[in-house]
Amino acid sequence: MEDREIDIFYTASWLNNLSRPERSQWAAKLARLSRKHNVLIETWTSSYEEYLSLLKNSKLAFSHVRQGVFSNRVFEAASQGTVPVVTGRDVTRYFEDGKEIIRVTDEDFIDKVERGLFDHGIWAIFHMGACSSTTEKDADYLMRNNFDYSRRLASRFAGKSSLRFIYASSAATYGDGSIGYSDEHSTIPLLRPLNMYGYSKQHFDTWALKTGVLKNAVGLKYFNVFGPNEYHKGDMRSVVIRAYWQAKRSGKVRLFRSYRSEWKDGGQSRDFIYVRDAVRITLHFLERPEVNGIFNAGTGTARTFNDLALAVFSALGNDPTIEYIDMPEGLETKYQYYTCAQMEKIRFSGFKHRFMSLEEGVHDYVVNYLERDARCATAS
Repeated sequence: MEDREIDIFYTASWLNNLSRPERSQWAAKLARLSRKHNVLIETWTSSYEEYLSLLKNSKLAFSHVRQGVFSNRVFEAASQGTVPVVTGRDVTRYFEDGKEIIRVTDEDFIDKVERGLFDHGIWAIFHMGACSSTTEKDADYLMRNNFDYSRRLASRFAGKSSLRFIYASSAATYGDGSIGYSDEHSTIPLLRPLNMYGYSKQHFDTWALKTGVLKNAVGLKYFNVFGPNEYHKGDMRSVVIRAYWQAKRSGKVRLFRSYRSEWKDGGQSRDFIYVRDAVRITLHFLERPEVNGIFNAGTGTARTFNDLALAVFSALGNDPTIEYIDMPEGLETKYQYYTCAQMEKIRFSGFKHRFMSLEEGVHDYVVNYLERDARCATAS
């Protein structure tokens, strides 16, 4: 690979949640793109050997964003060759001098954005980062991270017709569902989230609508995403992975009991979407730059937590045992009993993919990842 400056940067670590053929397909697409533009992708792959193979066979520079032996080997390989490799938090200094790799803070990065360091050459931005804790009570912290940072980023980039800006909203903005789950723009200002996390996301959505940002950007209201590479999320990991470990360690899965007579214990429902499908939705909008606005990112099907637990036991080949427990104090009044994305709008935009069922997604996650202790995409 020839040594050259990098003009385009975006983060795409979630690409590894696609199947291997799909990853190869997207690598080819991006390689074709890089013949016209210079591309840096921040990602991690399933092996060091695959990383080197990708460097050999495309004009893309990949970086590994996790700490540890693998990332050290990647940086060592980069230092001995001609391929520039930097991570997202290092990219600001790289753009300044093209040589040094240092750590910078999020605030340093956004400051450089606002000073125009990245005004030229960036092709796409996927703004997925946020504090996603639904129990976080520090409103100032949530507004700084989820609203103000996003506003500053969008203010600089979302108005550029040559740049694709895609950001993560959340189904938490729908609150108790009394307004429904429509992603039509006319309903957005009416939504009333149940927690500060949802409010911070709602605040950005309404700001983006009022300022016209969404005329040239896409906001995705992700519903209950589960799947590989969520291991770093702590308490905000999906119920699937928590149910898996409960079933493995104790032989039973614990679910919240219901505090409403119309809902059975464990009968609370969510629109669960496998991460592979969530990635496919995201990439759909990368390929359709003429389509903008807020869209739901779910499946259009609500399933119960009981269904989820049974799917985990089935994937493990074990008999199901479910225990119902009390909700933590204060959660009862802020708990969503039902979510289900209305998906007509995204289908009308041209998205034709068939979503994996809850059982299919759970089986793939459990059998091909959790049981194998796999940390990256390995499925065929």
